[in-house]
Amino acid sequence: MPLTSPRRSALVDQVIAQLRNQITSGEWPVGSRIPTEPELVELLGVARNTVREAVRALAHNGLLDIRQGSGTYVLATSELAGVMHRRFAGADPRHVAELRSTLESSAARLAAERRGARDLVQLDVLLARREQAWASGDAELFVAADVALHMAVVAASHNDVLIGLYADLGDLMADWLRTDVGTELDPASLPDHARLVEAVRRGDGDAAASEAAGHPFACPARGEARRSLTGAGD
Repeated sequence: MPLTSPRRSALVDQVIAQLRNQITSGEWPVGSRIPTEPELVELLGVARNTVREAVRALAHNGLLDIRQGSGTYVLATSELAGVMHRRFAGADPRHVAELRSTLESSAARLAAERRGARDLVQLDVLLARREQAWASGDAELFVAADVALHMAVVAASHNDVLIGLYADLGDLMADWLRTDVGTELDPASLPDHARLVEAVRRGDGDAAASEAAGHPFACPARGEARRSLTGAGD
């Protein structure tokens, strides 16, 4: 989506709106570096101070992360997601897993009851993409594919409030998963999600909820974190 030059008086607000739209639309995905300040000045046709103020406002709201000497990166997809990220980024991994388990099992049960033909097609596509990403050995690609599949299950619940809440927590979930899987993927140890998709397909709410509830604990971090997440040794 191209950036255009604002023509009304409240330039900073207009620039903030355009930059936010680039983020919320996915044009600038989470983790990506946005154009530099000089590039934004040229693209938007406004003064450097206007761009700087807009970027700082979005950083204050939690959407952007300004890293001196490196650039400015997308941190979250909404102000609420940014708040969630800051508030819970250092949370106990077991607590994050428990939250995922609660939300995703409820969503999966609803998805089994409400999914339509398009939902099932999307789940099949994303399940295959997730498996391909794991086979590629690219951990970051897998994280994106895994989050997308879980988001699609939640979307199939057709509960707008649940979908919105899960989306706002999505960045936190991705961070947890990124730490969890590490940088090396074992081709033989991919946590299975086919049973979840199949349970949603046949409309088995109990099975779908059970499968989804266990997934946050199925691929835990290694070593001490694994024991902490599963409660072993407590």
